[in-house]
Amino acid sequence: MFGLEKPAGQQKPGRSGGLPKMASVGDFNVLSSSIPATKVELSVSCRNLLDRDTFSKSDPICVLYTQAIGNKEWREFGRTEVIDNTLNPDFVRKFIMDYFFEERENLRFDFYDVDSKSPNLSKHDFLGQMFCTLGEIVGSQGSRLEKPIVGIPGKKCGTVIVTAEELGCCRDSVLMQFCANKLDKKDFFGKSDPFLVFHRSNEDGSFTICHKTEVVKNTLNPVWQAFKISVRALCNGDYDRTIKVEVYDWDRDGSHDFIGEFTTSYRELSRGQSQFNVYEVINPKKKGKKKKYVNSGTVTLLSFLIETEVSFLDYIKGGTQINFTVAIDFTASNGNPSQPTSLHYMNPYQLNAYGMALRAVGEIIQDYDSDKMFPALGFGARLPPDGRVSHEFALNGNPQNPYCHGIDGVMEAYYRSLKSVQLYGPTNFAPVINHVARYAASVKDGSQYFVLLIVTDGVISDMAQTKESIVNASKLPMSIIIVGVGPAEFDAMEELDGDVVRISSRGRFAERDIVQFVPFRDYIDRSGNHVLSMARLAKDVLAEIPEQFLSYMRVRGIKPSPAPPPYTPPIHVLQTQI
Repeated sequence: MFGLEKPAGQQKPGRSGGLPKMASVGDFNVLSSSIPATKVELSVSCRNLLDRDTFSKSDPICVLYTQAIGNKEWREFGRTEVIDNTLNPDFVRKFIMDYFFEERENLRFDFYDVDSKSPNLSKHDFLGQMFCTLGEIVGSQGSRLEKPIVGIPGKKCGTVIVTAEELGCCRDSVLMQFCANKLDKKDFFGKSDPFLVFHRSNEDGSFTICHKTEVVKNTLNPVWQAFKISVRALCNGDYDRTIKVEVYDWDRDGSHDFIGEFTTSYRELSRGQSQFNVYEVINPKKKGKKKKYVNSGTVTLLSFLIETEVSFLDYIKGGTQINFTVAIDFTASNGNPSQPTSLHYMNPYQLNAYGMALRAVGEIIQDYDSDKMFPALGFGARLPPDGRVSHEFALNGNPQNPYCHGIDGVMEAYYRSLKSVQLYGPTNFAPVINHVARYAASVKDGSQYFVLLIVTDGVISDMAQTKESIVNASKLPMSIIIVGVGPAEFDAMEELDGDVVRISSRGRFAERDIVQFVPFRDYIDRSGNHVLSMARLAKDVLAEIPEQFLSYMRVRGIKPSPAPPPYTPPIHVLQTQI
């Protein structure tokens, strides 16, 4: 929890994992193995609610539900307070939620007129509801979403306004430096080789390692280098949570000798260098055995500096738009679309692999694009009427305006293209990468960022040209996601990904890593649960986007624009004619 405040509802299950991704408390979520990107606070207001009370106005409450991935079951997340006698409530109690760019978090806000003290909602009058995603709120201008309340046929139920605010402490990092004095001597021939290990405490009393310092050789009075750690990793945003620090003597064989330990908290450390931040290092075993034992040395905090990092959400709130472009592989190796063995098979009952990849990624990204118009391209096909081969054609048949409305429009254009073009070859990526790069090159001020999704069945034919295109694009505000479908070997794609070796072309290296490749077959759920497959796929391919986005902004020194002021309806002044 944050400081002393108690938010409405419980937190989502914690995220778990080893160093350097820190674990937090709660159930392990099958989809998650990272610390939350950040926490956001949702504020809810309504205007013109239905009036259900005879002698006075309604007494509204808002109940928030979240939807479990996979089974679509709605679970209550929390409730606001009840506000008496109003149709225009501004609820004080907030909802604090974990926010992940790469996950689609479906939300449902239900409104009731409270008639008694009963916690049972069926005992109160239903005033309507609103459905949205967390991304939709965050991606709206100023992170402020206004939508009509629905759910009572034939009635106007009013509107709801939900505002998202990123919690500041999630973005703070601290730069700390420690030294020690008179540590116990552990080595037979020399002095000790000390290092520190930091652990944050979890709510169940266990500890999670969150930082190790370097080893300082052969001294009992070491001064360690300053290190930077996020406040979230150090104490999960809880300033009073225990931080345990262990002191070890390093041994080459890995059997490091325990010198002693001490505990502190973020609040104590934040006092900076002072008498409060000199800690006795205690070895409990020695303390139990020796009556005259005082300590095994002391550790002193030398400096403590808080740094606030700008976040992905700062840019989104400041109005940066994410433009999403789709490119689909129409080469003959996919197989005849009328045959069930084809990767492009149009099954009337379920999405093919291409459709699943498009929908999984598109449904999340579309929340960050205000006009919801997406260019959709194809490559590797012969086009009517003359059968010319194209590596950059508009799926909607309009080269001047390749935009489709929403992800549904993209799917429709994709199915229409399958009926009109002839699958051919070869598999060339460079033309579609260069297509998006031309747009990205025209807006380098941080107001727009471009994401290209390429869905392909395989072996790339223009490797040298594609590498050149990626190296050039790495200087631009864009990222490339490649999803490989089908059974092919995707070794070349791994090379483009650049996670292991930074991609280069003709001796020039990419300025930043902008490509993320995943094979779709790794995400097929054995139980046939396509919702889960798509959620897993989206999570993995989108997880790197915020960091790629921030790396571009940092290198270019682009700061987020200030968020627009909250909307206030204009006041109409009546002018009298003379």
